[in-house]
Amino acid sequence: MLQVRRYTADDCDDTIAIFLAAIREVASRDYSPAEIEAWAKVEDRDAWAERRASRPTFIAERAGHFIGFSDLEPDGHLDMMFVHPAHQGIGVASLLLATVEKEAKKQGIGRIFTEASLTARPFFERRGFSVIARQSVEKRGQRLTNFRMEKFL
Repeated sequence: MLQVRRYTADDCDDTIAIFLAAIREVASRDYSPAEIEAWAKVEDRDAWAERRASRPTFIAERAGHFIGFSDLEPDGHLDMMFVHPAHQGIGVASLLLATVEKEAKKQGIGRIFTEASLTARPFFERRGFSVIARQSVEKRGQRLTNFRMEKFL
């Protein structure tokens, strides 16, 4: 059974591990090895932990195992949503998004927006997000394509 709970400081290393695995094993279908190498890095663990703790961050678990996470910034920005590669396609991202949407409504936020990767774009489109713009962002010398997307609640 899937469950969602709030992030705690003890979750820092697990969120980093899922972030890196999801990029290296899932997003690698849509991005080049050089792009993956540039993207899949966490250079400052303390800054990462501070960002996770500074906003509502949600942890997905299954049978006591940490399998995904997402967050919501005060302006409605969904900055991160990553699911461990071994747990793709079982509803983890859908449950995390539903949790983010519920939190946004609770806070009076009427619009969620994100920068979806090539890999994540279809997921967000199926859940009612619209593409605002295709973007090219620089990460450590590489240009990565993503999509600015939004959904009104």
